[in-house]
Amino acid sequence: MMTKVKEPKISIIIPVLNEAAGIGRLLDHILGINSKYISEISLIDGGSADGTLDILKDYNIKVFSSKRGRAAQMNFGAKKASGDILYFLHADTFPPDDFDRLIVDAYKSGAETGCFRMQFDSKNPILKFFAWLSRINHTLCRGGDQSLFIDRLLFEKQGGFNENYLIYEDSEFISRLYKETRFTILPQSVITSARKYRQKGWIRVQFHFGVIHLKNYLGAGPNELYRYYAQNLLS
Repeated sequence: MMTKVKEPKISIIIPVLNEAAGIGRLLDHILGINSKYISEISLIDGGSADGTLDILKDYNIKVFSSKRGRAAQMNFGAKKASGDILYFLHADTFPPDDFDRLIVDAYKSGAETGCFRMQFDSKNPILKFFAWLSRINHTLCRGGDQSLFIDRLLFEKQGGFNENYLIYEDSEFISRLYKETRFTILPQSVITSARKYRQKGWIRVQFHFGVIHLKNYLGAGPNELYRYYAQNLLS
């Protein structure tokens, strides 16, 4: 299954939509590593209208446009990628300083796919508790904010992200990976933004995300999940 290479290369794929406020800081963080393992950084824009694309012109990265929807954007980025390892990263999530080496070491040790633990950029004790749960190796504790690395052949075999999901696309894909292979949780943490919790209120956001998880567990399809999300968290 796994690509047999001595020094695997990483393709970083970041879907963006109106991320002008923070995308520069993320790119400065990644490019500051000066990694020998990263072959390319690709940002896949879903139609930003806030100046995101103007900011990206200042960076030595690849920029593509695709149809809107994080699943579609990440699949598009995967098709354009050349690396042995695909690393999917949200625009508001900062990986550890040596994330590239950590991913490659895990990959060379046999990990086909996995993620990091997660911390929020918040001191809220409830959010700290939910972040602590990210160390547990179970599908209920997984999410896209933890980032995702995966062998490109495994990604292709699984057919990529299901583009019918406008939300929950990461969790749906990862649940398929758990059935296919051993999923690895690296002990280091990414730092992800708690901006939605600050904007909407942590109780409201966590409650509705919990309902979405429950609906998915009970068999709700992608349209029903998005309809609930739009009604309760986009208003």
